[in-house]
Amino acid sequence: MEMQNQKNVDDDLEDALVLKLLDDEPCKENFSIVPIVGMGGVGKTALAKILYDDEQVKKHFKLKAWVCVSEEWDTLSMSNIIFQSVTGETKEFKDLNLLQVALRDQLRDKLFLLVLDDVWSESSDDWESLVAPLKACAPGSKILMTTRKEKLLRELGCGKLNHLQRLSHDDAMCLFAYHALGADTFDSHPRLKAPGEGIVRKCDGLPLALIALGRLLRTNEDEVEWMEIEDSEIWRLDEGGKIIPALRLSYRELPAYLKQLFAYCSLFPKQYAFDKQDLVLLWLAEGFLHQVSLSKSTKERLGYKCFDELLSRSFFQHSPNDESLFVMHDLMNDLATFVAGDFYFRLEKELRKNVLKQALDKCRHMSFVCEEYVAYKKFEAFEGAKGLRTFLSVGVNERQSNYFSNKVLVDLLPELQLLRVLSLSGYKISEVPESIGKLKHLRYLNLSQTEITHLPENACDLYNLETLILFGCSRLTKLPNNFIKLKSLRHLDIRDTPLLKDLPLGVAKLKSLQTLSKIIIGGENDFPITQLKDFENLHGKVSIEGLEKVKNATDAREANLSQKSLTDFEVKWSAASRITPLETTENAILDALKPNNDCLKRLDIVNYPGLEFPKWVGDPSFRQLARVSIRGCKRCTSLPPLGQLQSLKELFIQGMGDIKVVGSEFFGTGLAFPSLESLSFRYMSGWEVWSTNGRSGVGDSVFPCLKELDLKISWCGDGVLRSLVHLAPSVTKLEIKSISGLTNEVWRSVILDLKAVKVLEVKRCHEIRYLWESKEAHASSKVLVNLRALHHLSCPNNIEGLIINNCKKLKSVTFFSMGGGQKLTSVDIFGCEKLMIKELGEGGEKNKLVINSKRMPMLQNLWIQDHPNLASIIDFGGNFIHLTSLTIWNCNSTEESLFADHQLQSLTSLTRLIIWDCPSMDVPTAGLWPPNLRVLFLYELKKPISEWGPQKFPSTLVNLTLFGTNESEAATNWSEFFRGTPTPNLPPTSQYCQMPKDSRSTRDVADFTFKFANCGMPSSERKMQ
Repeated sequence: MEMQNQKNVDDDLEDALVLKLLDDEPCKENFSIVPIVGMGGVGKTALAKILYDDEQVKKHFKLKAWVCVSEEWDTLSMSNIIFQSVTGETKEFKDLNLLQVALRDQLRDKLFLLVLDDVWSESSDDWESLVAPLKACAPGSKILMTTRKEKLLRELGCGKLNHLQRLSHDDAMCLFAYHALGADTFDSHPRLKAPGEGIVRKCDGLPLALIALGRLLRTNEDEVEWMEIEDSEIWRLDEGGKIIPALRLSYRELPAYLKQLFAYCSLFPKQYAFDKQDLVLLWLAEGFLHQVSLSKSTKERLGYKCFDELLSRSFFQHSPNDESLFVMHDLMNDLATFVAGDFYFRLEKELRKNVLKQALDKCRHMSFVCEEYVAYKKFEAFEGAKGLRTFLSVGVNERQSNYFSNKVLVDLLPELQLLRVLSLSGYKISEVPESIGKLKHLRYLNLSQTEITHLPENACDLYNLETLILFGCSRLTKLPNNFIKLKSLRHLDIRDTPLLKDLPLGVAKLKSLQTLSKIIIGGENDFPITQLKDFENLHGKVSIEGLEKVKNATDAREANLSQKSLTDFEVKWSAASRITPLETTENAILDALKPNNDCLKRLDIVNYPGLEFPKWVGDPSFRQLARVSIRGCKRCTSLPPLGQLQSLKELFIQGMGDIKVVGSEFFGTGLAFPSLESLSFRYMSGWEVWSTNGRSGVGDSVFPCLKELDLKISWCGDGVLRSLVHLAPSVTKLEIKSISGLTNEVWRSVILDLKAVKVLEVKRCHEIRYLWESKEAHASSKVLVNLRALHHLSCPNNIEGLIINNCKKLKSVTFFSMGGGQKLTSVDIFGCEKLMIKELGEGGEKNKLVINSKRMPMLQNLWIQDHPNLASIIDFGGNFIHLTSLTIWNCNSTEESLFADHQLQSLTSLTRLIIWDCPSMDVPTAGLWPPNLRVLFLYELKKPISEWGPQKFPSTLVNLTLFGTNESEAATNWSEFFRGTPTPNLPPTSQYCQMPKDSRSTRDVADFTFKFANCGMPSSERKMQ
């Protein structure tokens, strides 16, 4: 909503709410609720966004987060969004308890503003489950809630509710005029004022309606057409239920082609954030984009124009959490669902009981929300939907394992012969059935982030295929030999496919390609860089690998990259490039690969073998360049002048061992790094001097924005560390690793500049013996006063998370005093082979690290890896009532069994257990496992699987994976093995074994796999149907 004064909101209410947010009024909790109540379309979200972006509010609150709630309340998902917002990390938790502990730690004693937008839930239990961690905030924290309902607010004791009223007639006229005429009044268009007033009255003061109709009539000065809108019969119709008439009217006035494109968006769930290009490619596949002229413009560009038109008319909005993504207002989503009718169907997570096969006869387009386990039953109703054209998975969670019924792939999809769009992104699918080649109408195939190793050869029979998305397929090794048959292919996305080393033969002849995200020079099919000139419309994200095979700059220049609209550009040489590269040749090749400076947003340079960079790297003419990564350029002796890139926010430099001095050449002249927020230096073994030439640091002319961010330094000298932390004293997250010369004395001077650090990681700095000399010194020196997470060495009593990583010489971990560890909820110990209780000196018993339920009663997550004697640091003799996840990886134990009989059954909260490569450990003798276990992975234990005896797995188990050590274990008597877990008719197999779906006590088991450790990854893996 671009209107300069935002007259669609109440100015007085806005001012009052700003004061309310800044007020430190006493309340029972550390936070108070500031509600905005009003009907849909009245402008609640717009007002919340104004408050969220208010400068006073920004300065007042230390941390902020925005969550779009909508109709489905999901505490875990919302809590993850809050955690990611306040930490800037992409980490996602699967366990709510662990997540809330981590979130509480991040929010502790911080002034926090949380916006909960569009709350529908009326359950106080939902509310309590979400806000529990917020009680650790500093007093004065606020929750700004927008909602249409008052019941929950009343239950929570909110007295005065801030009702956002409809706009007054005068304000509504101003808002409508602004969007229709570009002015606040009708003074310059007096003839349009009368019909305009009629339209405004019928919009009933709703900003969303006024904006939609205003944008509909923008630049249209035909008085007759304005009068037709005013007198439309739609204002008088009752059909459409909750659909606002003005929105239906704005839809009715759309051109037919835009109506079709908008209705398609009914496949998206409410508050679903979608990408512009992704949606345009779906429209393209459905045949909705028809070329209207003989110009050189592509169908994709037409799609982008249509998208922008719908955006300009308020059918779409920018996502509040990510400006690069888009959402639909809930009322617009309702409108799309209404106009889509029976031709579109959105399969919700909770299947409605009235979904009948006969109701789907007209259905042409279907979407479903990605879930952890998708069974065939969910799709049974579509067995008769022979006319289905769209089978679309939406809402992929990249950090969750999602399993998809094999029966859908094998039995259902081949019957849907008219499919144009098929998306199974993000599922644990390891093999694409041969039947895929029979879907002759398929134009869009998305198998991204699956586990496939190849596509069947008959996939090349899909001669109508326009879009093939395989990005993130980490196991993909090859593409079909007859790839050249895909003559219609326009978009091939093969990013993040590390095992794919060759482009398919003949790909250069696919002249329609506009997206080729990974280009492999050479390979078995000898793809030359000069062929890129033939891809005239190549744009977007491009990675070029194998540049060591380019012979000269002339060939590189012939690729003509400067004329292509690349937004993300990666150039990559092999780590084993030419033994003695010609400096001038390598520099000239990279110089010839200069991309268009008007479009580039991200640049990655990997393993460049030259001595210096060409002048375009760091040229300030790249005004949109926001992220730069330079890695493995081992022969370079200086860095490019990146300091002059005005939009640069993230800088990652790694593996440049020949750089000794970083100074003026890096900063350039004038203000350096004006927008930089995140800076990382790693593996800079030769770096000796950091010179700022008299610049004093933050607030002067270097890194004015480098605060509240990550600073990561590794493999360099102590002098560099001292200079860097002095230059950026506002840094809150610091990771240092393998810093030479970092003695206790040096460290003492370093920590004086770490006043703002909240999260500190110190790894492989063997010369440091302490973080601070004593708790008294820590208290008196005021160093590390903001420390919230400690990942190494001695521990304050009240820490809640502990990670000790690769500390080869560490013999003990202690707390300041007796009683330390009582608040620990998470402990990870990796590669600390000398950490053993028996080696503690005299007196150490009082405050040593002992992992048992008495010393660590709140422990929820435990991971021990690479330890020679597990029994020396952990004791399961008590009752870990909160333990939910336990991983033991590559460990030994002097005890006969780490778990005594029936001991595992006492772990009643344990849902995930992994025991991996522990040859001295055995399974429980009675075959009794934790009663609420959901995930169990076992690999290479003391006895072979065939000697384990009967196992009594709990009925809660949904994922069971057993890795054998030799092929003889294929002879295991599975009926005997599962005797304590009734599972009749288990099929004999040498590669895997599948639990039958009719098993009673294991009815929820979704995955049982027998794999061989000496065979690498399995060639096939069957999931439960």
